[in-house]
Amino acid sequence: MIQTPASQHQTLPLNLPSSIGLYVTQEQFTLLSAANRDLKLERTARGELIVNPPTGWETGERNFSISGQLYRWYEDNDDLGKAFDSSTGFILPNGATRSPDACWVSQERWDGLSGEQKGTFANICPDFVIELRSSSDRIEPLQEKMREYIENGARLGWLLDPQQKQVEIYRQDLPVEVLENPESLSGEEVLPGFVLNLRRVWG
Repeated sequence: MIQTPASQHQTLPLNLPSSIGLYVTQEQFTLLSAANRDLKLERTARGELIVNPPTGWETGERNFSISGQLYRWYEDNDDLGKAFDSSTGFILPNGATRSPDACWVSQERWDGLSGEQKGTFANICPDFVIELRSSSDRIEPLQEKMREYIENGARLGWLLDPQQKQVEIYRQDLPVEVLENPESLSGEEVLPGFVLNLRRVWG
């Protein structure tokens, strides 16, 4: 939104073509996020602002199931680390601010952060991340984001694609593994004992 001179008391919408990037500093991003809590905002390593509107009901239901299943595991394993939902932003080592659809940080790495590093957006890349493709998402940007997580320290990442009923599994120093219509996923040694039931994700 663009604010006109105060004497006019009028707000006008500003529509930015996709070919025009809007770049912000980390400080500006923090202010924008606080003023637009209904939007899921992200910032690339180059400072480009990414605005993600609220999700539709199908994606919302799927996200709810994913977060709920991760939370149930976390309740029984809260000494291992901290779990977060899709509203949480993290400043990655490369300077990008990202918000996975669900994620987890080991307790050891979390405890290694200073109070300042645990600010509004914690300065850390989660150990485990999930990204869920919505019907409006192109797959390539999500794949790029998954590679970014791994390059910045994530040990395990799942890209869930309900449209294709496909999962891409990202791990450190290994090629991407693609699963066709799996019924469940294992958290492996990163989240021992965690199993994600994909029944509600596939719909």
